[in-house]
Amino acid sequence: MFSGVYTALITPFKNNKIDFNALEKLIESQYRNGVDGIVLCGTTGESSTLTWEEHEEIIGFCVKSVKGKGKLKVLAGTGSNSTHEAIHSTQFAKKVGCDGVLIVSPYYNKPTQKGLYIHFRSIADTVDIPIVLYNIAGRTSVNIEPVTIARLFKDCKNIVGVKEASGSLEQMSTIKYLVPDIDLISGDDTLTLPLLSIGGVGVISILSNIIPADMVLFIKEFKEGNMKKAIDIHYKLLPLIKSMFIETNPIPIKTAASLLGICDPSLRLPMCDMEETNKLKLEKALKDYGVLR
Repeated sequence: MFSGVYTALITPFKNNKIDFNALEKLIESQYRNGVDGIVLCGTTGESSTLTWEEHEEIIGFCVKSVKGKGKLKVLAGTGSNSTHEAIHSTQFAKKVGCDGVLIVSPYYNKPTQKGLYIHFRSIADTVDIPIVLYNIAGRTSVNIEPVTIARLFKDCKNIVGVKEASGSLEQMSTIKYLVPDIDLISGDDTLTLPLLSIGGVGVISILSNIIPADMVLFIKEFKEGNMKKAIDIHYKLLPLIKSMFIETNPIPIKTAASLLGICDPSLRLPMCDMEETNKLKLEKALKDYGVLR
């Protein structure tokens, strides 16, 4: 259901307000360059510093913006460490016409696997919309174990996929072994190629904010069986991917987007401007790749 390249959209700001003009242009670029979908209000979109009102503004705006843009799908980030809040946000995404939602595992309160199961099942039972689980223990301090994912997939008809950002290919393989029909999606640009090789269907990408066409070509070459070309693209992308983690995401990708004229570099505290020495490293990576003069 959710295969190919989905861009984890940055949220452009200007004067600490959402820059909807820049957001509109970003969506248009994604469409023109052939991505399969956009993901709103995720980690890269600085969801943790958006108000719930801003979440809804962004989601509603983007759903309207993609109308008439072919098959471009919208996945809205609607997760929370409160099940009640997650349900409310997911209901809104359903109401305005999102194609699906991305729901991160609850953060800070560190639920048990039983708690995770009840949390996700409660959302799935309440809102009839396709759900992609978002597994990123490095951010949330809790891992959704493969057996829990398998149980949720079996019991909830609208849980269709998982964005895997655990960094563990063993875990990803176990998920695919237990749940062969799940949409296994890379949450890490670095691991997209190996994930595809074990049955993954695509990537929710940071890099496609700035090089959408290259990411689309990457997935296309793999799906068409052109392994040599896919591997070559993987290794070409690798230094640029690494530059996206010189500092905490989304600082580097937001800075890169500003250097390329996509949006203002503004972030919301506690995210802050990149250190100058790191910015120079990022500029070099962009120049070496060929996207910055």
